[in-house]
Amino acid sequence: MKKLLFALALCGGIFNLSAQEEEKEQKQGWTKEGNIAILFNQSAFNEEWTGGGTSNIAGNLLFDYDFNYLKDDFTWDNKLLLDYGMTKQRSDEFARKTSDRLEFNSIAGKQVQESNWYYSLFLNFRTQITKGYKFGEDPESGQTTRSEYTNFLSPAYLQFGPGMMWKKSENFYINLAPATGRMVFVDKDFTSGPDYVDGDYFGVDAGKAMRFELGASVSGYAQFDIIENVTMENLINLYSNYLEDPQNVDIDYTMNMKMKINDYLSTNLIFQAIYDDNAVKGFQIREVFGLGFNYGF
Repeated sequence: MKKLLFALALCGGIFNLSAQEEEKEQKQGWTKEGNIAILFNQSAFNEEWTGGGTSNIAGNLLFDYDFNYLKDDFTWDNKLLLDYGMTKQRSDEFARKTSDRLEFNSIAGKQVQESNWYYSLFLNFRTQITKGYKFGEDPESGQTTRSEYTNFLSPAYLQFGPGMMWKKSENFYINLAPATGRMVFVDKDFTSGPDYVDGDYFGVDAGKAMRFELGASVSGYAQFDIIENVTMENLINLYSNYLEDPQNVDIDYTMNMKMKINDYLSTNLIFQAIYDDNAVKGFQIREVFGLGFNYGF
């Protein structure tokens, strides 16, 4: 319950700020917009440095593309997101991922008379691109070890369902879907071991490659200017599974703040918080800050 209240308070605060933005007249037909950004972080220390530290380099590739359609009282918004990052420390044998996210969001709405409410139908798909590993240490050699834990489409999440959407603009909407189907896809190799226990790998039973859930979801999107040349983008998804532990609400919140330097340079701050008790018994937190090279199209 505390996690749910925290998420709703965060969502309410963000969207309250967005609600104060002046509504702009939307263009009929298709509108398309995309952006590519590459973020860099780097630290270096020579052998004589006495303050401690390890030389490292990190990079993130960010890609987002919006293609939206508006015709009278019908609206259809689509967003494709890609976020991939790696880091390498001088003393570490392996490079490690700092982020790996591929996501597609689509929501169609039919306006209810002349109001901000719409009958809606949404779809959300997300997965990762490359293999993910769990790292450890060999007790005899002291060397770093790694074992494969995730892969492309393992896991992958597909959510869809009808609902009601409150929409002010393409940059600000909240969708309520009380009858949401969710499928969790995994590679059967991860659930087929002799010692595997049902539900240990993202909630999927032994020998299975898919888990089906039925629940309720709340999703929202808000993008607004904080001050001149500083833009904040927020995405939040909440999900409760009616069929198992409905009190354990899954939370996925991402914030991307862009501080523009010029048309091609910016500093970016990315914060993501995930709670999914089928994956990890606790919050997963990620934060990235760095200089970005941007290209908009």
